[in-house]
Amino acid sequence: MNEPIPLPGLSTGRDYAGASFSPIYTTTVTLSGGEAGHGRASGRARSADGALDISLRMPAELGGDGSGTNPEQLFAAGFAACYHGALSLVARQAALDPTGISLETTVAFGRDPRDGGYVLHVDLVVKWPGVSPDVANPLLEEADALCPYAKMAWRGTPTTITFAP
Repeated sequence: MNEPIPLPGLSTGRDYAGASFSPIYTTTVTLSGGEAGHGRASGRARSADGALDISLRMPAELGGDGSGTNPEQLFAAGFAACYHGALSLVARQAALDPTGISLETTVAFGRDPRDGGYVLHVDLVVKWPGVSPDVANPLLEEADALCPYAKMAWRGTPTTITFAP
């Protein structure tokens, strides 16, 4: 018999320490190697703890060999995982079972018409069998307000870029 995985003690009502950013978890991923002549990430991405260690390659749709994952896939997975966690939390708080929730996240990479650079577009489809839209929609809004990836998509995220010779 499988034992349930204990959930962390996080909540929407706790874990707030005041007016400044208070990190709960931090991770570092290093990207190195690969060919950058095409302007797309390639090489190896490895987390400091070694749990993530993957090869990045340009997708076949952009002329690559498609033999590895790409930043858009990683972003889609991260966004889906984060939103799923937020929605599961608000579902449990509403005394609903979140185990049937699944998300299909599509990330499109393309040209930004405002400046000619690049931009991402995210489409997130939530499937929750047995739950009506009238019940789900307010919870989707709560999850959207809670999920840091959704906040980043709507508002941006504080970012520092530093050169370290």
